[in-house]
Amino acid sequence: MATVQDLPQIRGVKNIPLLEGYTSGHRTCQGCESALVMRLMIKAAGPRSIVLGSTGCMYVANTTYYSTPWVVPWMHTQLGSSGSAATGTAAALSSMMRKGKMKQEPINVIAFCGDGGGVDMGLSAISAALQHEEYNLLILCYDNESYANTDIQASGSTPWGANTTFSPPGKVHRIMNNRWKKNTAPMLATGHPNVRYVATACGSYGLDFTNKVRRALTIGGPTFIHSINPCPKGWDFDPKYSHELGMLAVETGLWVQYEIIDGELTLNGASRAIARGMRKRKPVEEYLIRQGRFAHLIPEDIALFQSKVDETWEKWWIPGLIPFRVKDEE
Repeated sequence: MATVQDLPQIRGVKNIPLLEGYTSGHRTCQGCESALVMRLMIKAAGPRSIVLGSTGCMYVANTTYYSTPWVVPWMHTQLGSSGSAATGTAAALSSMMRKGKMKQEPINVIAFCGDGGGVDMGLSAISAALQHEEYNLLILCYDNESYANTDIQASGSTPWGANTTFSPPGKVHRIMNNRWKKNTAPMLATGHPNVRYVATACGSYGLDFTNKVRRALTIGGPTFIHSINPCPKGWDFDPKYSHELGMLAVETGLWVQYEIIDGELTLNGASRAIARGMRKRKPVEEYLIRQGRFAHLIPEDIALFQSKVDETWEKWWIPGLIPFRVKDEE
């Protein structure tokens, strides 16, 4: 599979393809942003695609007995195996075409994983996949910041202070999750410098998300997209606000939207406007108070959270991405 499909960038939301590759029949929760991400992902990719899904919300909710919402071919793989499944599928297609057992044509290979299956358990397999530059594939991490499939346990993507079944606040210890969210996409980009495309995304920005999937699938080689997905069940908010919370994550500076294309960084949308001083970051409190998982935070906790976000924008070498500072020469 040396060639890629022709998937031009889309201008305007109304021009997003109408063809559905992810239809009715799934059992996702009301307001599930991950379901929207799946729908947009396959709209962007088109019908000549194979989708691979590791265990997680988007596996369990999409495999009602003897049925599936996927119109395209898809396969389930184990929790930490999205990278392995993507590499194996791309290699198998290449071999079959080389031997004349399949028609020579570009077929999109997309493997998705949650934060548990990507940021934690599947990180090594994703790393290995990104080293196979001879295969065209996309790994998409849909990040709802917990092991939501198994009743909201803390993951490496769970924010500091969040209430999960593994980190419930109590009278003695109010803050049980003392870890800050893992900075996954920059880690993969800097650790695999030959990877041509790494990006962050959010389904609340549908056109931006769709075009990023298309760039990832057409640039050639292995690629990675990390998407933040508000989860009504795990984050404890009214499902009708999923879209709004996704935008707030970006507007407060907690989630930075960017692309790294052939080693060059470009900020997108609200993140770019914030970096250029065209708009101010909203207070992180506006984001936190909308979610029941942060209901136990006191003003001092919120101030600490705000200071951490301020630090990523004001003191990091690259705001929101690289947590280093260049030492001044004396």
